[in-house]
Amino acid sequence: MKLVTYLREEVDQLAMLVDGKLYNMQDLHPELPTTMHMFLLMWDEVIGLAQSIDQRIKEGKKPSTAIGIHYEDVQVLAPVPFPASCRDGYAFRQHVAAARRNRKVDMIPEFDQYPIFYFTNHNAIQGPGDIQCMPDHFDKLDFELEAAIVICKRGRNVPAAEADEYIGGYMIMNDMSARTLQMEEMKLNLGPAKGKDFSTVIGPMLVTPDELEPYKIDPKPGHTGNAYNLKMKCWVNGVQVSDGNMGDMDWTFAEIVERCSYGADILPGDVIGSGTVGTGCFTELNGTGKLNDPNYPEQWLQPGDVVEMEIDGLGRLSNTIVAEDSDFSLLKIKKNV
Repeated sequence: MKLVTYLREEVDQLAMLVDGKLYNMQDLHPELPTTMHMFLLMWDEVIGLAQSIDQRIKEGKKPSTAIGIHYEDVQVLAPVPFPASCRDGYAFRQHVAAARRNRKVDMIPEFDQYPIFYFTNHNAIQGPGDIQCMPDHFDKLDFELEAAIVICKRGRNVPAAEADEYIGGYMIMNDMSARTLQMEEMKLNLGPAKGKDFSTVIGPMLVTPDELEPYKIDPKPGHTGNAYNLKMKCWVNGVQVSDGNMGDMDWTFAEIVERCSYGADILPGDVIGSGTVGTGCFTELNGTGKLNDPNYPEQWLQPGDVVEMEIDGLGRLSNTIVAEDSDFSLLKIKKNV
């Protein structure tokens, strides 16, 4: 099942996406919630009903009350527009190893011992469309090609072997990053904060795990949880810059959920990212380019750039970089010492 949130009469509306058309939940059945927030809170009560209706629509048996709206005719929001929290993991060894190699430091052995994550600004979640950036963000502005999940039921101390049951669905994630701000503040061993908190993009839809069954593969040796053979790509202004696969995740989402839930509650609406896939950001690409050629021209995102991401089965996510009308700069008001 593919679930989309769009703007309808200035409020968020949850709909099913079938064959390019959106069907509002309340038009399909009176017991179906109208928002993703309520759908996640009521997950166990409504998921079976929703999936059965979804299947009937696919068979051409949609309810007479349901009128399909063309996907292109609405303003699509983040599928989970008001997440309870947002964490981002570090699951792809290829990306971590390449980034460290480019900085001429050894691969950190702890990567293979346990999955890690950080909390980012869940109030800066957005869907397709414009990404508003301040002047300092354009000092090495970067994208990050990732996948993400949303939690669909409350849990605590969830073992990895059971954690996939807590995953409601999968999305594309673009973890936008202002690298100069990020690197500056992390010298103090805190963060990332201002380098990450201005925009995290998810979407364009939430895809439930049953839709991805044909793509399922074994996880990496020694790991536990569902894994999927899903190609991941990114284009900037129509030029492909990234090419990876969700199946390359070394740590599974189940294992990341296990760690997230250790001694802490995970809640419906919690969004968790995978971390960057190999080749999935300019930081890695620029570093690799300079390693091979000291004269390699660095590339960073600029105002007007269009970033498009695609993951097999999860759709295509498009955003345009926009400069806010402001000259305020944190970098300019640093104290001199």
